[in-house]
Formats: sequence, structure tokens, C-alpha cells
Amino acid sequence: MTELPGLDVAGLSGWLAGAHPELVAGPLSAAVIAGGRSNLTYAVDGARMPLILRRPPLGHVLLSAHDMRREHRVISALAHTAVPVPIAVDVVDDTTENRVTGTVFFLMEKAPGTVLARPAQNAQFTAAGIRRLSTELVAHLADLHAIDPAAVGLADFGRPDGYLARQLSTWRRQLDASRSRETPELDALEATLAGGMPETDRTAIVHGDYRLDNALVVGEADEPHISAILDWEMATLGDPFVDLGIFALYWDIANLPGGFAGAVPSAVDPAAGYPGFDELVEVYAERAGIAVPDLHWYRAFAAYKLAVILEGIHYRFQAGDTVGEGFDRIGALVEPLARRGREVR
Repeated sequence: MTELPGLDVAGLSGWLAGAHPELVAGPLSAAVIAGGRSNLTYAVDGARMPLILRRPPLGHVLLSAHDMRREHRVISALAHTAVPVPIAVDVVDDTTENRVTGTVFFLMEKAPGTVLARPAQNAQFTAAGIRRLSTELVAHLADLHAIDPAAVGLADFGRPDGYLARQLSTWRRQLDASRSRETPELDALEATLAGGMPETDRTAIVHGDYRLDNALVVGEADEPHISAILDWEMATLGDPFVDLGIFALYWDIANLPGGFAGAVPSAVDPAAGYPGFDELVEVYAERAGIAVPDLHWYRAFAAYKLAVILEGIHYRFQAGDTVGEGFDRIGALVEPLARRGREVR
């Protein structure tokens, strides 16, 4: 295969030979990695090691939510910290020559491991192993939030002052840019968030989309562990409890009504050994050495953010700009998710 939606494999081969000849081994092949609902991700084989290429979605693109340069920078900065990340190769502005993707793309080495996205995948681990994996995942989040941004070259990676207000404004703009229908529940949730914003008293590197299926897992039975944390394109400097809000949303997402279990992947199943989210908050607090505040605003904001993302996916699906299956169900999830966000206590 020499062409895929959004990627010219022959163009990639030519670019790799010129920019990174040390990686050239033979003809390249590529395939879309299924399951992505935002940036397009391709597995690239035929180089000296397996590679991953990421690019923004096709068609209607909100650049601030699909920033490949941002992902490359933060992964490079975290390479020698306690937080496991893939090895970055390059980030390329391909918008002028239009020979690989026609947009900015990001290339990295493929880290080993499997993404846990379905309950059936839990069968390879014991309940004790799954509990250990869960606590490792939240410990990595605490470790991320403990890193001094200046010490890893990220002092100017974001503007912490006014972060929550700016986040809410940013996602409101994302929603306005993706509007194709009325969303009264989503608009009401935004108003609720604007009226009850907490004060930020701690600043950290924020992942922006922290969840189990953004991690690669290696090992078996009693000893699974995380080889890499993925999907850093929304990372910035800001209030770290935003990450805990997102983590909470995805940890319990299979329990949300209205078809979320089928449309948004999750392997989290208490019957398999996954602890409750409250227990993970305790692990985080102990690891970070802090008291975690009431998270209800952060959990409601997570629902708003995901609902806006889903509305953007619905917009692209309606325009015929999605690649893969399952996008036809996404639009029906937006208003129920926004309603649940308003009910968080």
C-alpha cells in the first residue's frame, strides 16, 4: 500500500531517506491504527524500527486541539524523567510541499506494549496485577505533576495564570467552530462551569487527556507495567487537578448511560481487579504529598471538554472527513454527557 487517507507512504519514504537516512531499511508500509477519535495515527513498518506517525484529522481542523509540535516538544522534554514516554524522532511542517501529509506531522519510535481498551483484554492479567497497574498509572500522573517545568525546558510551555478560565474559553470557541446543531445541555453546562470556577493554587505540567487507554502496557499475569504514556497534544502548564478530572471521567465511562460503553473504549472493570477512583485519588495524594480538593468542578469540566470533542467529531463525520468506523454514533453521546456533567457532585 502506497497511499492511505491523510498519508502518502511513498512521500514518507522519500522524506525519511533525506531527513533520517539512519532509519532507512527497506520499503515502508503503513496502516491506520483503529480506535482514534481525534488525531490520525499510523503504524509505519519497514524502517530500522517500527514507527508511529501522527497528524491532525482530515478536513475541519481546530489547530489548538491537534498540535503536533506541542506533542513533540513535551515528549522530548520528558524523555529523561520518571514519566515513561515514546522516543521522539521528528516534527515536520509539511504544509507547503504536500508530499507526506499536507499538514504538520509528528514521528516517533513505536514503544512496546498494548493499549487496554476492552474488558476482554483483562483476562491476561490477575486481579492483583491489574490493581498494581492501576496504582502505577496514577503514580505516573503524580510524578508528572511533581516535575519542575523549568528543569526540563518547559518553563514557557503554557500560561498558568488564568488557566481554568482560559481553558473554558478555549473549549467554548472549539464548540462554536464545530456547531452544526443546537446543544442546549452543553451550553447549560458551560454556564454552570463559568459560574463556579475554583481558585488554582498549584501549577504543573498537565497531560490534558490522561486515561488508561492512553498508556501502553507490557508484561503478563501479576506483573503488567506501563512502558509509555501517549497522546500529549493537549499538554500545557496549568492546574493539575484538570488531569484528575479527566482521569475520573474515563475511569468510570463504561458506566455512563446512552451507549458510551460501545462508543468510547474502556477496559476498566471492577470485577477484573480495577480499584475505584476514590482509591486512586488516595494513591495520588500520598505519592504527591498533598491534600486533593473536592473534584466536582474538575469532573464536570472533563465532561464538557469530552462533549465538545465529540461534537467536533460529529461535525467532521457529517462532512465526510472521518477515517474508520463508529463515528455515526458519536453525535448521540454529546447531550447525555453534558447532562451528566451538570449532575456531578
